[in-house]
Amino acid sequence: MSHSQTLGVGDALGTGDSYLTLNVLPPDLAAVAFDRLREQVKWDVMHHRGGEVPRLVAVEGLVSTDGSYPIYRHPADESPILHPFSPTVEAIRQHVQGVLQHPVNHVLIQFYRTGTDYISEHSDKTIDVVRGSNIVNVSLGAQRVMTLRLKRERAQSAETEDLDPGQPPTPRTTQRIPLPHNSMFVMGPETNAKWLHGIKQDNRFITYKSEAETFQLGERISLTFRHIGTFLNGDQTRIWGQGATSKTADTAQPVLHGAKESENLVIAFGAENHQIDFDWDKHYGMGFDVVNFKTKDDEEQML
Repeated sequence: MSHSQTLGVGDALGTGDSYLTLNVLPPDLAAVAFDRLREQVKWDVMHHRGGEVPRLVAVEGLVSTDGSYPIYRHPADESPILHPFSPTVEAIRQHVQGVLQHPVNHVLIQFYRTGTDYISEHSDKTIDVVRGSNIVNVSLGAQRVMTLRLKRERAQSAETEDLDPGQPPTPRTTQRIPLPHNSMFVMGPETNAKWLHGIKQDNRFITYKSEAETFQLGERISLTFRHIGTFLNGDQTRIWGQGATSKTADTAQPVLHGAKESENLVIAFGAENHQIDFDWDKHYGMGFDVVNFKTKDDEEQML
């Protein structure tokens, strides 16, 4: 029996709280969105563990009149500067909110320049994502395949209890979801908790690729929208909200820096990436006021 399936529109994806929608943007916007994003978005590079991630990135969000803005923390040495929503991103956001029926105030935009650009399997880190909200990925340009793979603990828990110790573990269930131009993948919180997702490299010769896979000369732009509940003030010195120690703006605390302050949050990120029954309150509930992440090992490597 195969443990890998290719799924799409109309299928219950992940744990069943996720789905794929086609033609999410109206034709007039879908026809120009890719080129406009290439021009309007302030593309940057991002580093993780000292190396440059294999794609260009940008971060945009809803900036308040007082300059405060939402912050999404995840494993990276330092995240790109957040800019206000650019015109085309804002137009896309309005359509996304219409489908979701809940707001999104933050977007991570990623530019996959060729088939060799990719993102490793991971669970989105939810310390700052409003609990119970969906995470949305809009795809423009060339079709790439998102892979959902059941976390190891869940794949082995029930099925390996009575197995001989020398027997290899049961293969983990994998779902392959092609993401064509103008599609929207909605990932529910249960899927994010129990499955890893990623975009693998596609190094096939162009002659083996479909028209959808070579659209826009093989380039893809993805926009991952989230509803964020943690905020920084305009000069990035104070933090508050769901993922911080103080939950309101009037009690906002100073942003912390350094390896000592980062260590426990980095450990919590790792736990969320691997544990099928991740305890959000245990790992994140106390809040963290650190923004950029350097561990003791990182600092030792710099000496």
